[in-house]
Amino acid sequence: MMQSWMTITLVLACGASWAAQPAGVVKIAKGSVAIERASETRTPTPGDRVEAGDRIVTGKDGQVGITLRDNTLLSAGPNSVLVLDQFAFDSTTHAGVIDASVRRGTLAVVSGKIARQAPESVRFRTPNAMLGVRGTSFVIDAGQEAP
Repeated sequence: MMQSWMTITLVLACGASWAAQPAGVVKIAKGSVAIERASETRTPTPGDRVEAGDRIVTGKDGQVGITLRDNTLLSAGPNSVLVLDQFAFDSTTHAGVIDASVRRGTLAVVSGKIARQAPESVRFRTPNAMLGVRGTSFVIDAGQEAP
C-alpha cells in the first residue's frame, strides 16, 4: 500500500512539473510582435517563454521565430496571427501533441520530435482547412483576412 501511494505521489509531482514547463521559447522577434496571454499583451524578446494558449500576433513589419520544446521550429511572417491551442511533450518518450491555429498570415514549420514519433498528434488549422503533418517541413498561408 505504501509503495502505491508513493508511486501516485511521484506521478502527480511529475505531471505538475511537466504542465508547468513552457511550450517553447522565442528565438527571434523583429518589428511589431505581441504575445497575448490571458488578459495581458506583451512584446516578446528572444528567450521569452511561449505557453499553450498563447496568441502570437505580428504586425506589417513583424516576424517571430519560436522553438518548441520538442524542437519544432515555427516562423510567423508579417501580419500573422498564430494561436498555440494545445501543446504537451514528454521529453523521455517524445509523446505529445501540437494543436495550433494560423488565423491569418504565414507560418513556416519544421517539425520536431512529436511529429517523428506520432505524426497524427500534430495539427495546424487555418480558417479554411486543417492540416495533419506527414512531412518534416511546410509553409501555411492563411491569407490576410481576419477571422
